[in-house]
Amino acid sequence: MAPGWLLSSIAAFCCLGVTAGIALGGAPCDYPPHQWCGSSEIALACKAEKHCARLSSPRKKAEPVSVSLYYESLCPACRSFLVFQLFPTALLVGEAMNITLVPYGNAKEKKGPSKWEFECQHGPDECLGNLMEACLIHLLGDEGSYLPLIFCMESGASVTQNLETCMKLYPPREVSLANVTSCVSGDLGNKLMHQNAQLTDALRPPHKYVPWIAVNGNHTEELQGEAQSNLLGVVCKLYKASACRMIIIIIIIIIIIIIIILHPFG
Repeated sequence: MAPGWLLSSIAAFCCLGVTAGIALGGAPCDYPPHQWCGSSEIALACKAEKHCARLSSPRKKAEPVSVSLYYESLCPACRSFLVFQLFPTALLVGEAMNITLVPYGNAKEKKGPSKWEFECQHGPDECLGNLMEACLIHLLGDEGSYLPLIFCMESGASVTQNLETCMKLYPPREVSLANVTSCVSGDLGNKLMHQNAQLTDALRPPHKYVPWIAVNGNHTEELQGEAQSNLLGVVCKLYKASACRMIIIIIIIIIIIIIIILHPFG
């Protein structure tokens, strides 16, 4: 059966066709239906103004789903979520998501003589990884630029030693390794980590573990479990647009094809 919008268009064209040849009170309509919306003059002559207005009215864009991740750079579960859920979902349906990354997690801070001092769950190397990623997020700003770099760092054997290699693999615009190093070793990096500490401490309900995932500002145990196992499904369930659902259908078809190839019936 033809979709509703197609049937409506056909019906509109048929109804318009009854008067198109006469065009009472105006110029005769000597144009085929597919040209009726070519200009306002043709639409007027063919009595198609309302129909053309419906076709040209812009559709309201669906609001992206907000996904916030509070994490720490060396936490195994955090790294797994970043590598196997967050980054692939962003690649597939990036337009459907707004991503916020807050590297801090279960760290502790205290005010030192001249700057903030941090103690991290997995030691000093994790504090350094958090700091590197906080600087990347701040300097690059756009998740399309910093997310591939953080994915690269988190997917390697050593998060902190991967930075230079990852910046060569995913070279960011207008930000050099020297810029990131300066941020990490200077006052800016220390300020960014203090801000992340404040953002993490302000969570309601307070975070109890990492990764801590909030979707559209909400965190529940059920939502956390769904996001960790199937973030794409969570985003597509909440995103009010057909493009996301179509991607899921394509993925399912691909999986079915792979299963058939690997395990033929009969």
